Amino acid sequence: MTASLVFNDLTLGYNRHPAVHHLNGTIEPGTLLAVVGPNGAGKSTLFRGLVGMLKPLSGTIRRNGVKPREIAYLPQAAEIDRSFPISVFDFVGMGQWRQRGAFGGIGAGARADIERVLEAVGLTGFEARPIGTLSGGQMQRVLFARLMLQDARVIVLDEPFNAIDAKTSADLIGLVHRWHDEKRTILAALHDHELVRTNFPQTLLLAREPVAWGATAEVLTADNLMKARQMCEAFDDAAGACGDDAGTPPTSSHAA
Repeated sequence: MTASLVFNDLTLGYNRHPAVHHLNGTIEPGTLLAVVGPNGAGKSTLFRGLVGMLKPLSGTIRRNGVKPREIAYLPQAAEIDRSFPISVFDFVGMGQWRQRGAFGGIGAGARADIERVLEAVGLTGFEARPIGTLSGGQMQRVLFARLMLQDARVIVLDEPFNAIDAKTSADLIGLVHRWHDEKRTILAALHDHELVRTNFPQTLLLAREPVAWGATAEVLTADNLMKARQMCEAFDDAAGACGDDAGTPPTSSHAA
């Protein structure tokens, strides 16, 4: 089976300063993977590289058989400008832009699809509400509805369950499991280790560098978590990129 995503000695960062260092690994189609690590571990940076927002400083990301339009990305809630005057209906409808074009109209079929996904996330009746009036949990439901419209093969979720109520979290985790049952590839950056242990069979533990990658029970050990914290605390933010390093880079690999 052709791998969806392959990282080959991947280093990502900003202004020649690495934030993710020397990542090797393969993510097979249909994988449900949690990406965990302390604050500043490089989780969001990895996701920006994966979806094409950030070019590697060195190494490669191969998206074998996966086109850019087949990757859906949910950024952290803080990155969404909720002051923009747009309704829930129109915001969710943006998930269709690849199918109908940036200036294409919304026909009856498209309207039915938008109503369907809003019903699926429990927001029927919210269509005309401005997104700026929504609670954090309601906004996250809207973002998941937009993802549903994209119908992507690969779904990348950056802290999808932060600062939302337990009911919303449970409902959205249910959607993640539904996507997994449909054999989609899902990556989610998460902080809640118990949520990861309960719902995600595979985990990548990052601390600017890969600490462990594999079955969740084998990755989320006390020793690995302590090592990750110590590595992040010791990391030099002024360090140069891979080509500037004098020594042999550390490596880690995983085959799903």
